[in-house]
Amino acid sequence: MTRYEAAPKETLRIVPLDALTLVYHRASGITHIVDTPVPEILEALTQGPLAAPELLALLGERFDLADADPEALAARLDELAAVGLVERL
Repeated sequence: MTRYEAAPKETLRIVPLDALTLVYHRASGITHIVDTPVPEILEALTQGPLAAPELLALLGERFDLADADPEALAARLDELAAVGLVERL
């Protein structure tokens, strides 16, 4: 099972901006403008590597995710990995 972890903390600068969040990725020099659940995913993955079902369970404890879609989370993790904000292990 694929596990994911956030890019190293020192490579990310995360700044909340009203309803959106700016994530500057120092390694690529790109600033990403993201919305929920990306900041929450990145925060959860700073605790250590997690598989998508583990991450979904953790996010479910913190937020009301009664109708959460595991496939949507897996797709989002793949998108984040593609831009370097998350690493696949």
